[in-house]
Amino acid sequence: MNTRSEANKIAIIGAGPVGLSAARALKVKGIAYDQYESESAVGGNWRHGVYKSAHIISSKKTTEFPDYPMPANYPDFPSAKQMLEYLEQYAKHYELLEQITFNTSVTLVAPTDDAQWELKLSSGEVIRYEGVIVCNGHHWSLRWPEYPGNFSGTMLHSKDYREPNSLANKRVLVIGGGNSACDIVCEAARVAESAHLSLRRGYWFLPKTFFGKPTAEMLTTGMPVWLQRIYIASLLKIVVGDYRRYGLLKPDHKIFEHHPTINSELLHYLKHGKVVPHPDVKSFDGNTIEFTDGAKEEFDLVVCATGFYVSLPFLAPGIVEIDGPVVKAAWGMVAPRHRQLYVYGWAQARYGFGPLLTPASELIADLILLQRRLSRPLGQILNLMRQPLPTSHLLDPMDALRQLKAARRMLWLLPIIDRIF
Repeated sequence: MNTRSEANKIAIIGAGPVGLSAARALKVKGIAYDQYESESAVGGNWRHGVYKSAHIISSKKTTEFPDYPMPANYPDFPSAKQMLEYLEQYAKHYELLEQITFNTSVTLVAPTDDAQWELKLSSGEVIRYEGVIVCNGHHWSLRWPEYPGNFSGTMLHSKDYREPNSLANKRVLVIGGGNSACDIVCEAARVAESAHLSLRRGYWFLPKTFFGKPTAEMLTTGMPVWLQRIYIASLLKIVVGDYRRYGLLKPDHKIFEHHPTINSELLHYLKHGKVVPHPDVKSFDGNTIEFTDGAKEEFDLVVCATGFYVSLPFLAPGIVEIDGPVVKAAWGMVAPRHRQLYVYGWAQARYGFGPLLTPASELIADLILLQRRLSRPLGQILNLMRQPLPTSHLLDPMDALRQLKAARRMLWLLPIIDRIF
């Protein structure tokens, strides 16, 4: 099989929000690139992975790209359809579409002996590139719960849920306490014969707005996390009260140690008896499910809103370590031992992507140009500078912005470290 060489180009894997942002940054900096997307068009998860009724949980202002605002007529919480249209218009505005090869997956990314990267495509083509930016997302590798016994009804992952009609007139159990779980169980509350929610732990549930303002916009300050916790907890005490009054467990962690769930409907339906809360599942037995408190209920449909794995299945073994949901990359994106490999967009910010992606993408573009001047891989230089590896997949957006600015201020030092050590 012939191998084509694109020695002065970067390959971008994925054309969701992260991949589009990366492409725009490279284009602005004059860095040649090719982009590959397994779907037929741009949008990533907003094209292939969300239910029809989904709306963002952050807000328009905390999700839009700072260089390309959302339309003025968009509501505070745009729909999935509006989000997809926005990303399509972003790609058209910056003329990114002509560089994207659609309906094409990358099946292997491996380093070559001459410090390049060999990509194998689903088309069978093999191409060598100077570098790779991995933007394959984190909402596709399904995590399923494991319980004793077998369920004889229908079981699906929240990724495969599409519309309320599939819940109509059924006894529905949703497993999970995240945003998708709460959206789906609230839709079940409207159309299903019964709607139940199983939670293995206590979660923090925040309304989508406080006093008419999107909750995410109340956290876009330089306020330290400890003060944000006091602030939000005080508001919740006034507006919501004790979660146990709704039949829920008391949270077993501090706010923001895990992502809070942002939903204004769940507590409403709990108080109306339209959603029945349960602790964790203990076992399955046909249509009967037993919970850890000993209660038993019969169900027709179980929706597992149990999240996703971070996965880079096409990346050759030993290139980048993944520890649970954490990619061990310097500055959260730079491969530790190889030149021109960037793993981007795997972490999960507390609210929308736009304010983070634009500066992060611009930093990657500058790192690509800088790496061309260095004898060592960037990851090795950052290791010499004792730059810590990420320990969590959760991002405080304001803290992440501060870290991006700090990284940019250090760029001048990297060539010096490269020469001295």
